[in-house]
Amino acid sequence: MSLSRREMMQLSAAGVLGTSFSGWFNILASRATEAPLRTTKRCVLLWMDGGPSHKDTWDLRPGTEHGGPYQAINTNVTGIQISEHLPRMAQLMNHAAIIRSMSTPEGAHPRAKYNLHTGYREGQGGVVYPSIGSTVAKELGNPDFPLPNFVSIGNRAYGAGFLGTRYQPLVVNNPNTGVENLRSFVNTSQFNNRVNLLDELDQAFTRTHPDAHPAAAHRTTYQRAVTLMRDQGARAFDIATEPQSVRSAYGTGNFGQGCLLARKLIEAGVQFVEVTLGGWDTHQNNFERVRQLSNQVDPAMSQLVIDLRERGLLDSTLVIWMGDFGRTPRINQRGAQPGRDHYPRAWSSVMVGGGIRGGQVIGRTDAEAATVVERPVNTLDFMSTVCRAMGIDYNKQNIASNGRPIRIVDRGANPITQLF
Repeated sequence: MSLSRREMMQLSAAGVLGTSFSGWFNILASRATEAPLRTTKRCVLLWMDGGPSHKDTWDLRPGTEHGGPYQAINTNVTGIQISEHLPRMAQLMNHAAIIRSMSTPEGAHPRAKYNLHTGYREGQGGVVYPSIGSTVAKELGNPDFPLPNFVSIGNRAYGAGFLGTRYQPLVVNNPNTGVENLRSFVNTSQFNNRVNLLDELDQAFTRTHPDAHPAAAHRTTYQRAVTLMRDQGARAFDIATEPQSVRSAYGTGNFGQGCLLARKLIEAGVQFVEVTLGGWDTHQNNFERVRQLSNQVDPAMSQLVIDLRERGLLDSTLVIWMGDFGRTPRINQRGAQPGRDHYPRAWSSVMVGGGIRGGQVIGRTDAEAATVVERPVNTLDFMSTVCRAMGIDYNKQNIASNGRPIRIVDRGANPITQLF
């Protein structure tokens, strides 16, 4: 019996990134029915791609020359105000901490995204550093769990770097369709026979080519795909099973549905989920675009927090809201509609749940939200804080492919102790 090209492709169809998938394989499908152990923290990263304007979301200056048209509204925590376009999050502020004193080194998108995902600057030492999602998958993930330990929704994620194929993310481009091509076109017996044959061929090749790393990566990929093609794995990615009222509460766009999928995956035991909302590069028409984007963030993020809280998962799940950097406190007038440019010197991020102390603001910017005047938080501080919240030793060293020991977070980190 031979496998057709189509059948071979089906076995790796779940590999959105090809051989970049991680190694959660050789697992009986029945294990997917076991209740996941909740001995470690989990994380949802809401990535605002393009760099959201801090001055129009979490750190407003209404009534000032460059403050913009938005009003600041009270939250359920006395003294904390945020944008009028985040009203539902305003009523959950007791669970959240706003970090208004982010100050990071990179003002160009690719380098800033790399820096905020890995904690390192791109090209530093010629090493490809792992993203925080891959680090969490390695340090906290269960290798015997039938689902991936790191899932990225809506964007090609930063991956495992020198940690290797095993800790790469599974990318889901569209939360409404989940992981496509998970259903086999043959019955279970035929499917298993074909998988076994492919496995025998692969093992024979490995015996004669023990140093063939691409072959090992391919084996990882198709075995991951086989695991997902079992019915139990497929159901974890199917948001169609959720009531329409729940789906509507998150918002009907891809970001809202992505946050719903993130909640399902966290419930199923996935360790780290990243959900991306693009469009924040608002050099022009900043205020209308930020309003539209905030109207997607508010229902999705708030409903995610509410659902996690109601399911008893909020204390064990850290939700992070952040992007590349902030945007200029001063408005530019280059286009037909005013915009704001890149600004890494002072900006905001948000943490919710995960055992942190909510209901507070960390740091402070000046009257124009242009300069940090209290408790600056750099990339190392931020990453070490995330690690501490997750229960990861950020001083730990992993070994890169060149044999060099590399810390999870580089020296000089100063975690935000007020959060604990």
